[in-house]
Amino acid sequence: MRETHFQKMIELLALVLHCPICSAKYNAENTNVIETKAVDKGEESSMLVHTDCERCKSSVVFSISMDGPEIFSVGMVTDLTSADAARFRDANQITVDEVMEFHDFLENFDGNFEKVLR
Repeated sequence: MRETHFQKMIELLALVLHCPICSAKYNAENTNVIETKAVDKGEESSMLVHTDCERCKSSVVFSISMDGPEIFSVGMVTDLTSADAARFRDANQITVDEVMEFHDFLENFDGNFEKVLR
């Protein structure tokens, strides 16, 4: 799928998608494509898109999948800028061990940040 198809898709989605915070329609000009993936066979492709609401200034990251005429979109309200979203896209995933280590830390944490940050 060519870049112009992705841009047209964003423009169409901006017409139907609304901000989950204030219900305003999105402006395609405030939308940045973070990542695109196109599959050579058929019309299947996907995009990771960041957009800002003009009215309430909230941000949403959308995962958009297109398979022929069908379009699927999942959005998540975020405090990330589009630059942050692009940077974290390539970051290493948090492991289960790291989650468990942090859980153990929180269970034993006494609230003294000064001691922890030294």
